[in-house]
Amino acid sequence: MTTQMEIAKKGEITPEMRLVAKEEQISEEKLRKRIAEGTVIITKNAKRENVHPIGIGKGLRTKVNTNIGTSRDLCDLKLELKKAEIAIKYETDTIMDLSTGGNLDEIRRTILEKVNVPVGTVPIYQAAIEAAQKKGSIVYMTEDDIFNTIEQHAKDGVDFITVHCGITKKIVKRIAKHPRLMGIVSRGGTFLAVWMLYNKKENPLYSNYDYLLEIAKEYDVTLSLGDALRPGCIFDSTDWAQIQELLTIGELVERARERNVQAMVEGPGHLPLNHIEANVQLEKAICKDAPFYVLGPIVTEIAPGYDHIVSAIGGAIAGMAGADFLCYLTPAEHLALPTVEDVKDGVIATRIAAHAADIVKLGVKAYKKDLKMAKARAELNWKAQFENAIDPEKARKIRSRVKLKSPETCSMCSEFCAIKLLKEALKTKAECL
Repeated sequence: MTTQMEIAKKGEITPEMRLVAKEEQISEEKLRKRIAEGTVIITKNAKRENVHPIGIGKGLRTKVNTNIGTSRDLCDLKLELKKAEIAIKYETDTIMDLSTGGNLDEIRRTILEKVNVPVGTVPIYQAAIEAAQKKGSIVYMTEDDIFNTIEQHAKDGVDFITVHCGITKKIVKRIAKHPRLMGIVSRGGTFLAVWMLYNKKENPLYSNYDYLLEIAKEYDVTLSLGDALRPGCIFDSTDWAQIQELLTIGELVERARERNVQAMVEGPGHLPLNHIEANVQLEKAICKDAPFYVLGPIVTEIAPGYDHIVSAIGGAIAGMAGADFLCYLTPAEHLALPTVEDVKDGVIATRIAAHAADIVKLGVKAYKKDLKMAKARAELNWKAQFENAIDPEKARKIRSRVKLKSPETCSMCSEFCAIKLLKEALKTKAECL
């Protein structure tokens, strides 16, 4: 299979490149060069047809991902599809299926069939869960189990997969001797760490990385090089384990590019505000400008129920510093499987963060709607304000809560609206001149 990167290196433009270039308001040739060098990726499995390709990386709009998926405690495929539907309504760029309960093949294939945005998965979840169910424990998972599952996800049409290739036996041994406050909080990373400790072997995704590249190249699946050692609290931020994994991933990015496999890098995690820019710069330097996909970052530990806001703060700073892809968090983070309403809140909060970053990164290409909104407010044009709002339904609902005495204003200022008063004063002055 010829990948987007391989075609770009030959100097050719694919239909997907043309579409992304048009949507991103960038020249096709500039985009082609960035795909060839690996600083931009296009997430589209070669086997998948019902998908709108998305460009992620240098010079492009900051993208947003929405996680959905079943658990053993709440396994309802219809509910997860409703979450995907609401996420797409509020303009998520991608969906990730993180299901761990029920028929995982059926769930994944149904999501791929029902949505038209790129879909990502974490194959190690299924490999580990099925090993536990069939063999009694995660530790009895074989290397074949892992790679067969990865290939099945690719065959099904998954556009990008999280693979925790950078967590090595050396790092796990050091963590065992020098524990972090929160240890390893990545579920996939923990599966592999437990497997390595029990089997006394190297991480198969690292030791057999060339085989992983073969599978990815065959289907043009983007590798999302997972941050198994992302800090799980701000007190583990930017520690030895996290940076050691990033250094390993930097080498793996280069090997992927040599094989014409598209790759992006996943990042933290929990970071205090003053660590965010440095972490983005480290990834961009070590991984040679590979697209950077961050979870949050979460900038404080004390806000359960409000982590969508916490992560939007971190995401805006990360995006402004150069992060390319923000994974949403919902109010349910650290507490429960999210509801449909949680998903909506998480998508909107993360889109706000991404857009705020793009105003700085992309300038006029990003702030056209902001300018329209500012003009609509100046004119007290409520119809135009709702049209340019990220959530028009909520804006209309809030405005209609009180019966207005002055319909052209809001209920906070009413007849004392600053914009209205100034307009009337200027009009009166003009008539007197």
